[in-house]
Amino acid sequence: MEFGERVKAVRTGAGLTQEQFASRLGVTRQAVSNWENGRNLPDIEVVIAISQTFGVSLDELILGGEDMTRKTGEQNDMADKLIRDGSEGRWMRMSLTMSIVGAVLIVVAAVLAVVAEISVSYVDASGMLHEDFWLVPVSYACAAAGVLVVLANFVAQLRRRKRLTGSYGPLGR
Repeated sequence: MEFGERVKAVRTGAGLTQEQFASRLGVTRQAVSNWENGRNLPDIEVVIAISQTFGVSLDELILGGEDMTRKTGEQNDMADKLIRDGSEGRWMRMSLTMSIVGAVLIVVAAVLAVVAEISVSYVDASGMLHEDFWLVPVSYACAAAGVLVVLANFVAQLRRRKRLTGSYGPLGR
């Protein structure tokens, strides 16, 4: 039994119309119709709400109940969606972290460049030059590292998009 059929069985078992079922879950009737007809799948929060509201175990709702083992070649659409969503969440967190690290490195580079520009260099009484010479190369290194991290993140996103969709997006066909 597909996920949509399980949702429909829960709804009809409770004696509810799609409209009433949707109202209890805080979604639209069209969303319920799409789930039942296999056109769309709900988010995990909604699946949990269905489980709690109608007293159905998550195993039964997601995996299909008593016989939860997959037959060869049989797909479990909801379980696959949950796996994809988890993978997507991890990917998004990693991508966000890379973007933040790159941005921080670029900001640090800019701050070091400004400090190098306004720092005072002088020659003391013994003829020794005093200056913060290390600021400029460290600034360049931070800028280069920041740009590399942001560029690596961009390339990784393009490769992931290519792997998932078969194209690099609207311009990359």
